[in-house]
Amino acid sequence: MEQLVGTGVALVTPFREDASIDVDALTRIVEFNIKEGVDYLVVLGTTAESATLSKADKQLVIDVVVRTNAGRLPLVLGIGGNNTLGVVDELQSTDLSEFDAVLSVSPYYNKPTQEGIYQHFKAIASASPKPIILYNVPSRTGSNMLPETTLRLAHEVSNIVAIKEACGDMIQIDKIIREKPAHFMVISGDDFTALPTVLAGGSGVISVIGQGLPTEFSQMINLGLEGNATDAYKIHHKIAPLMTLIFEEGNPAGIKSVFENLGLSTANVRLPLMEATAGLKEKIGSFLKSLDRAHV
Repeated sequence: MEQLVGTGVALVTPFREDASIDVDALTRIVEFNIKEGVDYLVVLGTTAESATLSKADKQLVIDVVVRTNAGRLPLVLGIGGNNTLGVVDELQSTDLSEFDAVLSVSPYYNKPTQEGIYQHFKAIASASPKPIILYNVPSRTGSNMLPETTLRLAHEVSNIVAIKEACGDMIQIDKIIREKPAHFMVISGDDFTALPTVLAGGSGVISVIGQGLPTEFSQMINLGLEGNATDAYKIHHKIAPLMTLIFEEGNPAGIKSVFENLGLSTANVRLPLMEATAGLKEKIGSFLKSLDRAHV
């Protein structure tokens, strides 16, 4: 899975004022990220507000991204949930021919045991025609997939090739990196831990802010992969304030405000999420104006 080393971005789903999908804006965002140098695109992840998208909405997003990408970058598709049989059915009924891998979130709300998480992913991997990337995000799921479970899956299930780890705990991340099989990739799921994860031996990031600052973020990750911590951290420290700002009122309200400032889309979200407040938009706009992009 060398094509998934580096900077992946979890694409937003842009909306019009009437909450319908803005196809033109999505096309612009995909083109922007391809031209600005990201390594791959993640479709229908958490940042895409996939929980509020109908089946028809999801297919529209897939069609637009696949058509716009036109085979230029690898694609990852988010398919996950807390109903194992439902996820298996979706995997088997979805056309995955354009995708390199599937990103599947750890079961949420049910709060399964570690054995339940293991069996869930084992069943999904057995049903999937594409490699599986585990996604651990305790802040959203309500349960943490422990390193022992991740490592068990990594060693025992051949179709599980990576984890997007968003636990925010570098001790947990480091344990997985130390004890994983050689083929298994550890991908940061947090913008703030992206560089430390890469410098510890991780393979890159699936980023939120990366789609708003693709040149800068990709450069930072590439420097980290080369082991150039000094120059990589110069970029990290320069853009870190924006990493904080975009999550101040939840994701993806912040990153959509970035796109509004860049003229790529509106900042509209779907209920129950709320658009960024005027105060947050002002702070994001001020930061972007002050960012010396030529010297990042």
